[in-house]
Amino acid sequence: MKDIIISNETSERTVLVGLITPQQNELKANEYLAELAFLADTAGAVTVKTFLQRLDRPNSHTFVGKGKLEEIKKFVEDNDIGMVIFDDDLTTKQVSNIERELQVKILDRTSLILDIFARRAQTASAKTQVELAQYQYLLPRLTRLWTHLERQRGGIGMRGPGETQIETDRRIILDKISRLKDELKAIDKQKAIQRKNRGKLTRVALVGYTNVGKSTIMNLLAKSDVFAENKLFATLDTTVRKIAIDNLPILLTDTVGFIRKLPTHLVDSFKSTLDEVREADVLLHVVDISHPNFEDQIEVVNKTLNEVCRGNEKPTIMVFNKIDAYNFIPKDVDDLTPSTRENIPLEELKETWMARTGDEAVFISAKNGTNIDELKAKIYEKAKQIHLTRFPYNDFLYQKYDELGEEQE
Repeated sequence: MKDIIISNETSERTVLVGLITPQQNELKANEYLAELAFLADTAGAVTVKTFLQRLDRPNSHTFVGKGKLEEIKKFVEDNDIGMVIFDDDLTTKQVSNIERELQVKILDRTSLILDIFARRAQTASAKTQVELAQYQYLLPRLTRLWTHLERQRGGIGMRGPGETQIETDRRIILDKISRLKDELKAIDKQKAIQRKNRGKLTRVALVGYTNVGKSTIMNLLAKSDVFAENKLFATLDTTVRKIAIDNLPILLTDTVGFIRKLPTHLVDSFKSTLDEVREADVLLHVVDISHPNFEDQIEVVNKTLNEVCRGNEKPTIMVFNKIDAYNFIPKDVDDLTPSTRENIPLEELKETWMARTGDEAVFISAKNGTNIDELKAKIYEKAKQIHLTRFPYNDFLYQKYDELGEEQE
């Protein structure tokens, strides 16, 4: 991964650190660091340099080896770096040792994600969920937290549930966690009532990796103005809109995006948000087909969905978005190396996925509006099948409606 050099006086300058291990090769490690850089940018930091080290396992004291830590220290001192972010979770001992050596703010991947969630949360529900996740993350790290309180630092990774509330003792935090869980139970009940009041309308949920274009698709289908941005976790609060496709009413839900290494307690905290996925009738699995590792992202989403839905397979339409950004770099005729994703034409890739999913795939550009009618047609067919199981007396009306459509054609 190439170093990223950007000048921005208002942002925190940071370096990123990752490992190459037997379980994580160099290609994968670089990909994770690229995603970590995107997370840092979303949080408002400027990534100045990345460091990678090859180890069998993380060093139990300092995550990286002594020599690598000294190399990082020299760069930090020479380049006015205020923060170092590690791509994996750190223990309290690791944070304390690294911070003592580098004398700058130390974050790990989870604390960075929590900071972004704290920024993105808008509703009382989302704020409560984020606050609970923050306290659960901080609880085993009280020693580290008190060290930070003595220095009174602010900025990325330091915003949260309120330092003055935490500095007392473990019991207060446990009481706070208990209270937040009670609040979330009340929120869950309220949301369950809301879902029940929606009646028997077919529910379609947009799911997918973060930053694949779910909110843009939501805006196209619902003609709404859901916040969409080229940032990770631009959407945190669940949004539900009632739409109609060929006079068939549908409830469309936009959900929070998934990501690799998403903290378990964060998933638990967002149970009420994920309930929208669990109770959906149809899933629109949105994929950024222009991403070089979109197949890995599909796997991450499927794994999370299996955990959320507990093996309950739902009708799913694969929505391959961003075909306008798909890059095809043809190989030289004499090049005998194996083909990579970049060497495969889009049409060939379409055929590959159509063979896997049959009619359950559509290739669109939400940005340009390409093939949106095809997407609507697929949603309509899925939703109509479910609608007719709930309102069988409408079967005759749908048959007449379809016949009328065929006559008009």
